Parts: sequence; structure tokens; C-alpha cells
Amino acid sequence: MEHALSPAALTELRRPRPYPAVSVLTPTHRREPDNAQDPVRLRNVVAEARKQLEADPAVTRELRADVVGQLDRAVAEIDLSHAEDGLVIFAAPGEHQVWSLARSVPERVVLSDTFLTRNLVAAQAAERPFWVLSVSADRVTLWNGGADRVAEEHRGGFPLTRSLEDPDAERKERIGDLPSTFRDEHTRQFLRDADTAMSEVLREHPRPLYITGDTPALSLLDEIGTVTKEGAHIAHGGLSNGSPDAVWQAVRPMIAAQARKSAAEVARELDSARGRKEFAAGVDEVWQHAADGRIRLLAVEENYRATVRDDGDHLVPAEGGDLDAREDIVDEIVERCLETGADVRFVPDGGLGDAKGVAGVLRY
Repeated sequence: MEHALSPAALTELRRPRPYPAVSVLTPTHRREPDNAQDPVRLRNVVAEARKQLEADPAVTRELRADVVGQLDRAVAEIDLSHAEDGLVIFAAPGEHQVWSLARSVPERVVLSDTFLTRNLVAAQAAERPFWVLSVSADRVTLWNGGADRVAEEHRGGFPLTRSLEDPDAERKERIGDLPSTFRDEHTRQFLRDADTAMSEVLREHPRPLYITGDTPALSLLDEIGTVTKEGAHIAHGGLSNGSPDAVWQAVRPMIAAQARKSAAEVARELDSARGRKEFAAGVDEVWQHAADGRIRLLAVEENYRATVRDDGDHLVPAEGGDLDAREDIVDEIVERCLETGADVRFVPDGGLGDAKGVAGVLRY
């Protein structure tokens, strides 16, 4: 299952496809007892996708067989024991993908000539992904970080490893020419290579970067690094061979501090915007400004959801079962704002006060 949405991956997902490109969405759950319903819901929503394919006169028998086969292969790849909060299946002639999201999605089946990406985009923004690079003299490990976890990432040549054995160490020690580990030129070159590899990762997947390592390793990166020099340094050694939980515990205080700092910055921006009359709040008002590309900063409470319908002039509250209900309007707003260059920030629930779950600072 896919987790990391890069700009290149999003561009690929959004390209037009031969009809039918099928998007299947279903909420999932991480823990008991709620996760007991997940296999049934997945089975039912995939059955609904097959039913729509059967009923669509624009879908030939050959295309239907191809896409149904892709759906079956996608379902076979899903391991619900590792489910997060939402699941998205994409299937089209000759291809399929499965995405696990750390954000809930509405249950839905869409047949179109493009895949439905707004929920992926919103989940990526809400998760505030980051990289952790754990550095030692003989191993550099890359970790992919999200809302409450990290996992080792095999990308860009990582993990980088080397042997610390010096075949000439005995002679160098005899004549007093054996440098300390982090003064050794081989170590310096090893960390330069790690810095270069990390630059490539950040070019394709730009995110905040945290570096863990012993103080001598971090000092050397300050001297020779580029992107690793600019990353946030955490003096904690032993994590290049550590467990995901150990890495998460090491970086968690700094991640939490950054989240508090971001929430405070958002609050100040919104207060200032109120005074300048460049402030919008509530789904209807924010959506109208987002549609016009006027949102400069969008703030969303982490678990805020709204179901609405369009009455022609405004978005009004609706029930989930209504035929014209839009159950993921918040994700629509997030995607639209990102497309128009807005800074999108998620804040703790209740952090927006009377702004009704979503607020924006206008460009003009």
C-alpha cells in the first residue's frame, strides 16, 4: 500500500485515463472494536464498484473484465491489520494502486476519466510529513515520519553503510597518525555522500528534515553539509540501527514543539486578518473564496468534517445520505487552496474558536 504522496506521484495520478478510471474510498480503523467492520465495508464498496461497472453502458465487456481484475488484484494487496484511517483504491485499464491514509474518507465509488485525488492531498497536508536522517560513522538511515509514527524508508540509496575497519590502522597507530572517527577523511566523504543523497530525496519529496546523531557527527555535518546542515539537529546517537519507536520518541518533543509554534503563528495571522478585514470563516464563506483563488492561508481543525449541499448560492448543511451531499467538502477546500498556492495548516481541534472549524486569510 502507498503512503507518501510526492508532487510527481500526484501529477501521475491526475493525468487523464481511458474511461473508466475507478476510485473506491472507504473509511478504516486502527483499533478494536471499530476495525471489525472494515473487511465488510471494503467488500461492500468494491461490490458497489463492480455493480456500477456492470450497469454502465459506456463500459465494454473487455474493459469491464480488465478493470474488475485490477480491483481484485488491488484488494488482494490490502492488509487491514495495518490499516490507518482511510483507504483509497484506484483501478483503470491495465493498472491499479492502493493508498492508506492517516485521515478518514467518505465511503464512495466514482467512475470517471481521472482518479479522485482530493482525499489523498488533504491527508498528506494534515499528516505534516517529515524526514528523519539518523547518522553514525558507518550507517545513515532514512525514516519517513507522519502524524504519530516513523518507518524506515528505502529510497535514494538509503540506508548507506560502510565498514569502519582500516587495513592500515596498525601502522597509523604506531606512528601516531590514526585520526578520530569523525576527523577521518573516509568518514567525512561518507557523510558528504549522505548529504548528497538526502538532497536528491528532498528535491523529489520536500519536507522538514530532522537529523539525529552523536554530537561529533552533527558537528561534522555543520562543517561539510548542505541540506543536512540546515535540518533540525537532535543530539541522540544510536538510532541509525534503532527501532522506529526509538526514533519517534527521540524526535517527538521537537515535532510537538514545532506544531505548537505553527498553531500560535496561525492564531496570530488570523487575528491580524480580522483587523484588516481579510478574514473568512465557515465552510460556505471559505469555499467561495477558495474557488476564486483568494485564500493565502487556510487553517483547518484536525478532525473537522462537514457534509453540505449546494443550493445554488451557498453551501448549506446536509445529511450524509442525501443524493447531492458533498461529504468531503473540507478536503475539496484543502485541495483547491493548495492548487492556488495557499499555505495550508492543520491545528488542534478547538484551536479556531468561533471560526467553525475552518478559516482563511485572504490575499485581497
